[in-house]
Amino acid sequence: MLTWYCKSYQQLSADQLFAIFKARQQVFIVEQNCPYPDIDQLDKQCLHLFACNDSTAANTEPEILAYLRIIPPGAQYPQASFGRVLTTESARGTGVGKTLVAKALQQLQRVYPSADIKISAQSYLQDFYARFGFETISDIYLEDDIEHLDMLLKRD
Repeated sequence: MLTWYCKSYQQLSADQLFAIFKARQQVFIVEQNCPYPDIDQLDKQCLHLFACNDSTAANTEPEILAYLRIIPPGAQYPQASFGRVLTTESARGTGVGKTLVAKALQQLQRVYPSADIKISAQSYLQDFYARFGFETISDIYLEDDIEHLDMLLKRD
């Protein structure tokens, strides 16, 4: 069973923040062999949406199974956004990634109800995000030596 959280940077406990950074490092830097400065100033402006395994004991570091950060309009793009989307190795193939994006869209509707949503998606996930209504708005480009493309979800 998973427990979901959506917290501002200021609301995160030290243990939660450490677990988030640890999961991001494992997926983006180690697994994707992509040395880049993952922690940035956007972290302080974002909402952090994540799922933890309920079996994590209360007195230990939480185990992050899925994570993304919700970026306010004007911070990265004129539109709202989300990024740093991940599921950890033990959670892959369980559907938690779909749940993560669905929950992100719910949070975005709650906090930025009229804002369009722009994302920079790894190109192999184009069809995945298209199922949520995102449309491709750019050609493929390299970001940290990984193929990406920009996608947009328009709000009416």
